[in-house]
Amino acid sequence: MGIGLTLPHLLYGLFTLAIIVTMIFRKGVVLPTLLGTFVIAWVYQGNLIDGFTAIFNANLVAAQELFSIFLIITFMLALLHSLRDLGADVRMIQPLQKMMVNGHVSFFILIIVTYIISLFFWPTPAVPLICALLVPAAVRAGLPAMTAAVAIAIAGQGMALSSDYIVQVAPSLSAASAGIDVGSVADKSLILSLIAGGVAVSLAYLLYRKTIRSKNDPLNMVELQELQTAEGSKNKVQTENLDVWSKVFSIAVPISLLFVVIYMMYSKLFSGGSDELVGGGGAAFVGGVAVILLLLSTIAFGKYHALDYVSNHITDGFVFAFKAMGPVIPIAGFFFLGSPDFSGNILGVEEGPALLFDLVTSTQEFLPQSALLAALSVLIIGIITGLDGSGFSGLPLTGALAASLETTSIDAATLAAIGQMGAIWTGGGTIVAWSSLIAIAGFCGVSVMELVRKNFIPVFSGLIIATIAAVFLL
Repeated sequence: MGIGLTLPHLLYGLFTLAIIVTMIFRKGVVLPTLLGTFVIAWVYQGNLIDGFTAIFNANLVAAQELFSIFLIITFMLALLHSLRDLGADVRMIQPLQKMMVNGHVSFFILIIVTYIISLFFWPTPAVPLICALLVPAAVRAGLPAMTAAVAIAIAGQGMALSSDYIVQVAPSLSAASAGIDVGSVADKSLILSLIAGGVAVSLAYLLYRKTIRSKNDPLNMVELQELQTAEGSKNKVQTENLDVWSKVFSIAVPISLLFVVIYMMYSKLFSGGSDELVGGGGAAFVGGVAVILLLLSTIAFGKYHALDYVSNHITDGFVFAFKAMGPVIPIAGFFFLGSPDFSGNILGVEEGPALLFDLVTSTQEFLPQSALLAALSVLIIGIITGLDGSGFSGLPLTGALAASLETTSIDAATLAAIGQMGAIWTGGGTIVAWSSLIAIAGFCGVSVMELVRKNFIPVFSGLIIATIAAVFLL
């Protein structure tokens, strides 16, 4: 028997479609989400005042659910800024330049280093460092700048950001909207990101390996000069009194973060591990370690001025976090309104409606009951939402859809991870020219549209194979 749909259900469906269409045209969706929250609450409650209060409540509920995300971004960015003060960020990766003996080795070193750094600090702040220090060495070894840009985009904006396994911003958004545990989404998104990334990296290498030149090719120096012109000024390691501390923290920070990863994996794999590190607790652990490292590095740099420097770094971290994630709050608030777990608090009623879930359930009898179809549908929706160039703004939608499309054949965590793959690989900066991919192209001195074309086949092949693997293996 079908579910009786009401006018608020229909309005919710119309506003959801409007949001998707807006994303397709690469426009901001904050306006329709705020307007939709107001109209739907007004109609549901039958009271204009309740419509006004629902807007505030929806944003408040979303902010409460997502504030941990802002904190972890803040602390990790603050740590990176403090390392830049010491020049330790540069020292951490300088030894890798010597390992770039030829273009083929350089390609995979860029993949590995970009992936690791992006897992901890996000790709956006990591890209300038990598492009300033490693890309020139790779080009000198024979790797074309375009192929280097492909490697960085796939490893950072693709593999690392789509799983976001350490900072856990993406899985937290997906899990909160789906009403499930963040740990299950994080684990599955990690597996899928590695599958998609493995396919994309392999295809990219096979497609572009013939463009890799010998180390003594004259074109290397020509391209290197163009690259250095595009980069402009580079980071410089500070010397004198800070030189010792720069060396200390260039070793201490990677070792500390490696210890965090090992301990987290140990806790997950062995029953004797701490339950507190499951799911969101892992991000809290990373954030706490980052804060202590921040304090120590700031004291080493500023001594008596450390009190001011810490405040400045944390403020800069919050500014970055709110610029990156601020628009997500009203979007999440709208899709929280469609979930029975949150709609009660937003509407001020004891038992809230399941607007989005009811809509999807009412159409299921007309759709083939196929786990593969559901997975591909969520992937396509994720890709569409990524067209706005963000990657994160669509996660509340894909998470909510994952919960409503869950069946005995495929669970919500797997669907949420698939939607996360589609949204972030697209909008995070691999196949959308108006995303952060612009930064990679700019630092590498290549055309962003050409970079999109180079990424397209490897990335889409990886996403499709990862989705199929999710249906039959997870």
